[in-house]
Amino acid sequence: MKIEAIELRHVKLELVSPFTTSMGTEYDEEHIIVRVEGDGITGWGESVAEGTPYYSYETVKTAWHILEDHLIPAILGRDIANISDALLIWEKVRGHRMAKAGLEAALWDLFAKRDSISLSKMLGGTKPKIDVGVSIGIQNDLSALIKKIEGYLGEGYKRIKIKIAPSYDLDLVEGVRKEFPNILFQVDANSAYKLSDINLFKRMDDFNLLLIEQPLSCDDIFEHSKLQKELKTPICLDESIHSLADAKAAIELDSARIINIKPGRVGGFTESKLIHDYCETKNIPVWCGGMLESGIGRAGNVALASLPNFKLPGDISASRRYYKEDIVEPLFEVNSDGTMDVPTGNGIGVDVIMKNLDKVTVAKREFLIRR
Repeated sequence: MKIEAIELRHVKLELVSPFTTSMGTEYDEEHIIVRVEGDGITGWGESVAEGTPYYSYETVKTAWHILEDHLIPAILGRDIANISDALLIWEKVRGHRMAKAGLEAALWDLFAKRDSISLSKMLGGTKPKIDVGVSIGIQNDLSALIKKIEGYLGEGYKRIKIKIAPSYDLDLVEGVRKEFPNILFQVDANSAYKLSDINLFKRMDDFNLLLIEQPLSCDDIFEHSKLQKELKTPICLDESIHSLADAKAAIELDSARIINIKPGRVGGFTESKLIHDYCETKNIPVWCGGMLESGIGRAGNVALASLPNFKLPGDISASRRYYKEDIVEPLFEVNSDGTMDVPTGNGIGVDVIMKNLDKVTVAKREFLIRR
C-alpha cells in the first residue's frame, strides 16, 4: 500500500479532575494524534509522549521532531506492504519509542482496515471482553481516597490501583485494606523510592496486595531484583521495561514477577506482542497500562489487552473516567461485571469525531506526496 498522506496533531485534552502522582499533578493531557492515508483508507494512532519529561525523556516536542524529520519522510510515498516493512526502515532511528509507537499504531489500523479485520484479531486477540481496573491519583486524605474507591467499585471496576509516594503510603494502604478486605488492590510508586526503603515494602506484604508497581528507579532492573528477593508481594515493572530485551533481563534476574505493557512505552504493538509472547512462555502474567489516552489510543490498548496472556485487569478505564468529551464514538464503557467490550469493527473499531478533534487541536501539519 502506498502511503499517500500523513497528518500530525498536537492535542490537549482537559481532564475531568486533576490526576496526582509522585511525579506531580496533571490538569490536562498533551499527546500527538497521527493520521495515515493510503488507497482511500485512513488509519489512526496516538503517540503518548506528554508535555513534560517526567515519565519519559520523550515529550510532545521531541516526538513531533522525530516524526516530522525522520519517521514520516522515511515512509511517505513508499509502498509499505506490512508493519515489518516500516520497522525495518526505522531501525536506524535509536530510541524515541513513543514517536515510533504513534505512527506504527496508525499503520496497524490502516492495514487492519485494508484486510477488513479488527485490530484485536490482527494482533492475535482471543477475548471478546477484557477485565478492567482503575488508577486513582493521590488524594488529600484517606477519607477522600475511600470515597473515590467506593465510587469506582460501584461502577464495576474489578481492581483498584492507588498511587503512592513517600509519606503517602503505608497508612493509606493499611486504611484501604481495612475498609475493603476483599478487593483486588495494588499500588504504583512511579519510581519514587530507593532500595533503602525496603522495610516499608516488607510491611506492605501484610496487606495482600496484587502487586507493587515500579517502586525503584525508572532505569533500574538490578536493584529491583534485590527488593523482590525480600518480598512475598510480586513486583511489577513499568518504566524500566522499554523492550523485549529489558523484559528478558527482568525475568532472568527475578526483578519482576509481573510485567506492565504499555505499547507507547515499548515502541508499539509489535514489541508489545513480543514481550507478551515471551512472558507467556515464562509463566509471567502481563497487564496493559494506560497513559491517559484519548479514545484512539484507548481503542488500541483494548485490542492489545485481548491477547491471552493479559491475565490481570488493566488501566483501561471508561472514556468518562478522564475526559468530559472524548474524540471518538462509541465511547468506552465499563460493563456491570467489570469488563469492557473489545471492538469488533475493522481496525480500532471506533470513529473519530472530527469536530471534537478540532476543538482539542493545538497545532497540526499534513505531509503529502510531492507530485
